[in-house]
Amino acid sequence: MQQQVADVPKLPTAVGIVGLGLIGGSLGLDLQALGCRVVGLVHRSSTAERALERHLVHAVSTDPAILRDCELIILALPIESLLDPDPGLVAALPPHAVVMDVASVKAPVLEVWRHRHGRFVASHPMAGTAESGVDAGLSGLFRGRPWVATPELATDAEALALVARLARSLGSHWLTATALCHDQAVALISHVPVLVSAALLRAVGSERDPAVRELACQLASSGFADTTRVGSGNPALGTAMAARNTEAVLRGLAAYRWSLEQLEGAILAGNWAQLERELEHTRALRPAFLEAAGAGISASAPAAGRAGP
Repeated sequence: MQQQVADVPKLPTAVGIVGLGLIGGSLGLDLQALGCRVVGLVHRSSTAERALERHLVHAVSTDPAILRDCELIILALPIESLLDPDPGLVAALPPHAVVMDVASVKAPVLEVWRHRHGRFVASHPMAGTAESGVDAGLSGLFRGRPWVATPELATDAEALALVARLARSLGSHWLTATALCHDQAVALISHVPVLVSAALLRAVGSERDPAVRELACQLASSGFADTTRVGSGNPALGTAMAARNTEAVLRGLAAYRWSLEQLEGAILAGNWAQLERELEHTRALRPAFLEAAGAGISASAPAAGRAGP
């Protein structure tokens, strides 16, 4: 679904970011580079101090009142905190401000937030690393990456336009979809791979022969590293993905299990022609995903000297 969004003349002057981990901290760095005044809201004074040391924001506080003058507020919080929001935070959100989240699951977030703020936009930048916490933020994280919003009929059109402008200004490829479509697609290409990657790491790490396990560690190369990267990420985040997108994740795991069984069946039967056909089929599938990602990267690059919506 490609929803048309109204044009907006400029990025907001004042942006508030609630949570300064990987996503929030990276947004803080990039938005400052675009000329926005950025303030942060965090839980702990130690986090606030480190955020200032890293120049993630211009100002930071543990008091939600710091958000009072913001035109845009980004909720870069863990999924569980979004689904059970702090009443003090909700009360401090200015009615005029656009409020958006960046969580990787959308339907449950919309259930909670669609009635809590009249200018809420559910969104998800598809970017990340294996790092977390206030030291994880880095510049340029969103460039060339998809940024998906899941607007509803009642979503404020100007608010949606502002979020689209933000995403494009950061070099992201802007997309819209329904929340349910988003959650199923993300389960297939993000949530299930986390679990599959974890299972592969567990299989190698559980090898009973210490000599084999040690040699496997020494022989592991970039292919193994690429395949298992997402399985070594934030355990709390992986658990939250499965807990809050359970039905879609289970469907994805069932499809993966069936595919693995086809390969296993060919090997058990010694049917090497079938196995080769299966591998030819999967090799033919991969370019479509890479071409779509490459098109997104090309489309997301702003023209020189401007960052257009």
